[in-house]
Amino acid sequence: MGHNHSHGITRKQIESQPSSRTNSTNGSRKGLSRTTSGSDIQERPLNLLPVEKLAKILSSRSQEQEGVSGITLKVFSQYLFPRYPLFGEKLFNYFHTLSKSKNAYIGVTSFKQQCEKFLAVLDDDTVRTILVYMFASDGDNMRREDMHSLFMCTYHVAMDHYSEGPQMCLVINKTLTAVVSSCFHTKDSLSCQYVVHWIEANCPRLLLTLHRYAVHSLATSYRTLETDGPDLAAGLELATPVLEQPPPFTQGKYHPHLLQMSMAWLLAGALPPLYSRPQRAHSPNSSGVGLSSQAFLMKLLFAVPSHWICLYDTEEMGIGANRFMHHVLAYKGATLCLLKVDGGIFCIGCPNEWKETHLYWGGEDTILFQLFPKFLMLERGPKMLYLNTSIRGYPQGLRVGKDPRSPIISVNAGFDKLEYRKIPYSLECIEVWGCGDQASREAQLDVKKWEVKEAERQRNVKLSAADWLDHPDRYLLELAGRPQYNNQNPPM
Repeated sequence: MGHNHSHGITRKQIESQPSSRTNSTNGSRKGLSRTTSGSDIQERPLNLLPVEKLAKILSSRSQEQEGVSGITLKVFSQYLFPRYPLFGEKLFNYFHTLSKSKNAYIGVTSFKQQCEKFLAVLDDDTVRTILVYMFASDGDNMRREDMHSLFMCTYHVAMDHYSEGPQMCLVINKTLTAVVSSCFHTKDSLSCQYVVHWIEANCPRLLLTLHRYAVHSLATSYRTLETDGPDLAAGLELATPVLEQPPPFTQGKYHPHLLQMSMAWLLAGALPPLYSRPQRAHSPNSSGVGLSSQAFLMKLLFAVPSHWICLYDTEEMGIGANRFMHHVLAYKGATLCLLKVDGGIFCIGCPNEWKETHLYWGGEDTILFQLFPKFLMLERGPKMLYLNTSIRGYPQGLRVGKDPRSPIISVNAGFDKLEYRKIPYSLECIEVWGCGDQASREAQLDVKKWEVKEAERQRNVKLSAADWLDHPDRYLLELAGRPQYNNQNPPM
């Protein structure tokens, strides 16, 4: 099967990672001892009983099906990752390399050791490093197709466990092509360390979903394998934002939004956690797991996502600064503003309520992305946003960037032209998505209702005769040559 050569992870790199140092025998680092000392317990916080049971079950199945006294790739993938055979193979090869097995299978003792190490990995940087090296097929280098496979696998895991049921996006290949092209440019191969740093800079939380799923499977699958029951992971919810219904990615009555499903998934892993803030789950427990067990896993491994709701869409609500202000102001949650030009899409992440002022504003989590044709985080930090449509003597329109003299994005006062790094484009479409909780949307709608009622009240106000005598409109009418009025019936 070539398991010793297809893993794409060099022994040197693996041994340099924190997860592989715990049983070091060279004496240079203090590793886990074989005795149950206090430090041993502190470094191994997990309950090892699930690993013991899992190893016993997989070893028994390997003996029955392949006559092997150990754990084989076929059994490992078939029973732990039946829907994701590629990921099962990559993870098995990772364990196989670390175990230094001379056979095509992994011994039971070595398998338990590697599972314990993998479950003990808590550092996000280490998680990203492990997954990149796991999918690399060219030693210490990763090829374009390797990165595409890694992200596609992560996407499938997230979409299969989407809160509203399994989902698929027709533009997923376009989305992943933008990511891979941005990382690799014109090259076919890059060092794994470079890819790790690129992922950390542009979409740091994206791969964590795949690691959570692997941890969940290794820690809980023994329960269903003991009874041959359904896959517990069928009820697993991962942190992908639930977008507003009716389905936002449909043809016909509802035109397709700029924010496609795969783009929402990508942004959820790239944006700061504020934008996909978890909230209490509404849906009933449907996984077959006891409520307390499910609640524990939800808290430990993943978060139930917020609902992203479309506040403004120029295709339906018209384009213009006044339209933008009307639909976006008074929303107190975080928002995403997507700007589409010919051949490209930009995304502004605004963590605060939008406001009109002649000053630059925005919190630490303000962020700007280019989504297409390449996916790239352009800038992040405070005081990046500028919105002014009425204050005279200051630039009009929307600007994004830390340098007021040279903003990265500039939108004119009419909201129909955009400049990206001084290059002019015609602004084709704008969408703004609210990333706050339902209360933020309800509060905004209450403000809008009050504004409508107040405008109606002002329009229907009746003037008394005494009020009309001193009213400025009366003076203007007299200047225009209309001086004669019956004071008892002022004009309405």
